[in-house]
Amino acid sequence: MDIEQRQAEIIDAFVKQASTHNGSALATVIVEATSHPSLFAFSEILSVPNVVELGGTENSVYLDMLRLFAHGTWSDYKSNANRLPQLVPDQALKLKQLTVLTLAETNKVLPYDQLMQELDVTNVRELEDFLINECMYAGIVRGKLDQLRRCFEVQFAAGRDLRPGQLGCMIQTLSNWLGTSDNLLLSIQEKIKWADTMSESDKKHRKEVEERIEEVKKSFSVKKVTHCQQADIDFRGHEEIYSEPGGVMDYEEDRSRPKRETASDILKR
Repeated sequence: MDIEQRQAEIIDAFVKQASTHNGSALATVIVEATSHPSLFAFSEILSVPNVVELGGTENSVYLDMLRLFAHGTWSDYKSNANRLPQLVPDQALKLKQLTVLTLAETNKVLPYDQLMQELDVTNVRELEDFLINECMYAGIVRGKLDQLRRCFEVQFAAGRDLRPGQLGCMIQTLSNWLGTSDNLLLSIQEKIKWADTMSESDKKHRKEVEERIEEVKKSFSVKKVTHCQQADIDFRGHEEIYSEPGGVMDYEEDRSRPKRETASDILKR
């Protein structure tokens, strides 16, 4: 069972108890809730009508204590200890755990010196034991202890109850993030459109080049055929010249042909 589901069941149980108790009995329920080792959210209990009605009564300090556990830190308790009930050891441990969560909300690298000051811890060994045994093993934070740099590197931290006025800031932060995301999406779409245009232009240019290449090939083929035909005509022309009667006669034809008589041949007769 994960921490969120476990907390939801515990919160539901305390909300039911708070709804059926009043006065000092309700104060006891609040002490038990703020001492529970697996409960780190208290806004649902704070919203119970019976709890709200503690304000202005002799038990109003328990309402203030519950608000401290919902939104405050160990330093806040020390500053207002004279106006709050004295904490039992389990409550003190719980408030220090919640203090680590608050610090992790704004910083993911927590120096040892800052943690020791906020938690009233006197040495590094005690601090590291607290972070390991009471925070990481409890599942409310995950991170790395860097002894060389003397800091705790936060990788995960459970959320706390929203403080009064914090919801508006969160909405504004989310609105800013949404606006930035919309602008980024628009930019990405424009890049995709530009890439598509360049792709079509490249395809068109490639087609033009291929068509030009085909034209050159065809032109070359036509010239080659024309040249071969002209060479064939010239060759056959020469054949006709040598084979015609008025052309050059061959040796056998010359021997069989009667010779013309000369004047000396006539006198010899």
